[in-house]
Amino acid sequence: MSKDSKVTIAKRAAMELKDGWIVNLGVGIPTLAVNYLPPGRRVFIQSENGILGVGPMPAPEEADPDIINAGRQPVTIIPGGSFFDSALSFGMIRGGHLDATIIGALEVSERGDIANWILPGKDVLGMGGAMDLVVGAKKVIVATQHVAKSGKPKILPECTLPLTAPSAAHMIITEYAVFSFQDGVLVLDEIAPDITLDGLKEITPAKYEVSPELKVMEVC
Repeated sequence: MSKDSKVTIAKRAAMELKDGWIVNLGVGIPTLAVNYLPPGRRVFIQSENGILGVGPMPAPEEADPDIINAGRQPVTIIPGGSFFDSALSFGMIRGGHLDATIIGALEVSERGDIANWILPGKDVLGMGGAMDLVVGAKKVIVATQHVAKSGKPKILPECTLPLTAPSAAHMIITEYAVFSFQDGVLVLDEIAPDITLDGLKEITPAKYEVSPELKVMEVC
């Protein structure tokens, strides 16, 4: 997956965040979204290691090794940002105080099941706060590449990996499409200009409906 594709996904995901929202960004592509918030939109990014008010990533020479997000990446803090302990941080998540989370996924099913915390037999980072976030946040936006590095589709009829949570996703954003879940049905709302409906179907085994108001996917 190219760097440009990751940026495309992050930019499109950032467009979903509304002014005044409190949002947690998962590790990887979701973390990039903070760099592409629409101008004038004030969003309060929460990190489960105890920050509210994460700003754009700093230039390497300006990074402070003591100011990091939950993915151990250097971050900046916006004016008015605050620090607190992990107990309060997870209290915010579990108490339903987050308006949204943007989270990555290894697999997503056509019912919104999310698998993103373990590849059996592989040495991966672990679940982190994912299980809390996908249940505690009011809106769960999955931001992920459309297929894995191996070429295997990631939007499937059924997840084959251990679940993080069942029926938790509200949206899926990839470099090729934007889907939403409407009354339990996966609906294609937007398609990228560089792929056809037939081409998208070839890499999307999940069952989905095409919105009668299907749009061309745009990013700011």
